[in-house]
Amino acid sequence: MDLATLKALKPSEYQEAADGYQATSDTASAAKDTVENGISAAIRNKLEGKAAEAALRELKELGKNLHYVQTECALVSTALNAFAFDMAAAKRKLEAALADAEAAGCKVGADGSVTFPAGGKEVDGKVPEGGTVRPGTGPKDPTASALERQAVNMHPNPNFGKAVEFADRIGDALKEATDADAKWAPKLRALKADDDLVVSNRDWSDVKSDAGEVAKGADAYARSLPKPPKDGDPAEVAEWWSNLSDEQKAAYISLHPDSIGAMDGLPAAVRDEANRVVLAESRAEYQDKLDAWMKKEPEHYRPYISPITGLEVKGAVVETEEWKEWNKKRKDLEGRINGMDVIQDRFDRTGTDGLPEAYLIGFSPEGKGHDGKVIIANGNPDTADHTGIYVPGTGTLLQDIGKDIGRGETLWHESNRFAQGQTVSTITWFDYDAPLQAQPFEKGGGLFPEAMFDKYAEKGGPGLSHYLDGNLEARRSVSGNTDLGHITLTGHSYGTTLIGDAAKSRGWPEGALPVDDVIAVGSPGMQAKHAADLGIPQGHMWAEKGGGNDAAVRIGGKYLAGLGDDWTIPTDPEFGANIMESDAEDHGAFWDEGSTSLRNQALVIAGQYDKVTLE
Repeated sequence: MDLATLKALKPSEYQEAADGYQATSDTASAAKDTVENGISAAIRNKLEGKAAEAALRELKELGKNLHYVQTECALVSTALNAFAFDMAAAKRKLEAALADAEAAGCKVGADGSVTFPAGGKEVDGKVPEGGTVRPGTGPKDPTASALERQAVNMHPNPNFGKAVEFADRIGDALKEATDADAKWAPKLRALKADDDLVVSNRDWSDVKSDAGEVAKGADAYARSLPKPPKDGDPAEVAEWWSNLSDEQKAAYISLHPDSIGAMDGLPAAVRDEANRVVLAESRAEYQDKLDAWMKKEPEHYRPYISPITGLEVKGAVVETEEWKEWNKKRKDLEGRINGMDVIQDRFDRTGTDGLPEAYLIGFSPEGKGHDGKVIIANGNPDTADHTGIYVPGTGTLLQDIGKDIGRGETLWHESNRFAQGQTVSTITWFDYDAPLQAQPFEKGGGLFPEAMFDKYAEKGGPGLSHYLDGNLEARRSVSGNTDLGHITLTGHSYGTTLIGDAAKSRGWPEGALPVDDVIAVGSPGMQAKHAADLGIPQGHMWAEKGGGNDAAVRIGGKYLAGLGDDWTIPTDPEFGANIMESDAEDHGAFWDEGSTSLRNQALVIAGQYDKVTLE
């Protein structure tokens, strides 16, 4: 990078190019939404047959392509803005040095050299002559700096020292620009798709790699952006986001989609955009991991050696320990991939029987403990008149999250039936380390199931409380603080225990959960003797119980955990809940289509209290 090039460079041109790429990204995003939530949804809702299925397959691939274009173009935009930022900083340094040199009577040559005029006290009757100083090549080591200072101090012409300073500043600016150019040229060249029409796992793996490289290069640019609140307070997060420019918002989503997707207080549409990138990248990453792992399969069987004779039994084999460990890892990878495919499948069902578009409000393939995290909404909770938030219980895992996503869909369909034309959103909230199902001794299980202990709810409760605050703040920011809607929080089994801990974490009576109604389904207990102890207003606590193994869950929750009289089951009259009629025959039947238990939950979500049937 020479002086003439840096002087002529216009960072604004790169910013304009960045705007162009962002516009392309926005266009691709809008087209993707039209394809997935408009055209495809309409086909699913109205048409059937092979032609419709073929069209949906093609539209699905088109949607994937548009999502890739959206993500990559946004990343190019951020990279160009970061490059312009770096070059603008170098250009400002150069212009400041040139202006100061001119003010001091110095002339700067085309090569960056600084010619200084004669000046200083006469020596032997002559004013010390002027001269020329060549530009430096960047920061000097201590020895070079010391020698330079010595030369300046010894020189009879004071303009020499000024010229040295100007030349060093010019050299620093040129080196900074050269370094920026060398840094960004390969990064920008790397932001190039394969010359085919298929968006593969490799392409999404490249997106994640590209984003990492851009984030490294954009360190200075990122530091210039307004920082999010350190403690993640949802109200402060909402205000921070609303004050960002469109460019700054796009930069955050491009550089840190995982952080933005997990930030309580941001609008559902923003978190969805970020989390869909995380989902696509994670799906590709885990498929790569699985493909690599499958190549490492060890010997499956070894000959069986009789413990009595010590001899090999002909024709008899046993599984090797190495293969068992390998297979365990294989199943784990396949399970997480399956969970991600289930989420994608929900996107692909938009429009079926009128099902609204989905919003991926939270996602991680690893999560906080046993498994990943998923927060997914049917319909936009930031604008819905009625929002139902469902918290699953024991044994919830990413690999079979389809069951709980399905319950959210079922609740939406049923609640929408009773909403009298108002809009409904239902959310499956799985963002905690759920206790595992009890395992038999022969499979490594212990005497007591994990759900008998409060530690999982105690740890996860504050997270649910934080999310609920974020849900409220996101709604305020989108609706203009005018209508916060009607919100119902439903817990199943251990999920109700988590809700109890979420309420306790707010320090009632100082604070109550920011919801209108709470439903406890198949609950083993909510950490309290009365609903009022959790800050739930009279008449707004609801409960359902089932038959069969649901009774065992209730008994186990109350007595085996050793809580005794300190813990009242929500369907016990003294708890103070509206005990709804339920025809669930077992612990998982509360969402069976056409059931009374489902109907009553939906009526509460839709605010139709007078139609709920009570025991």
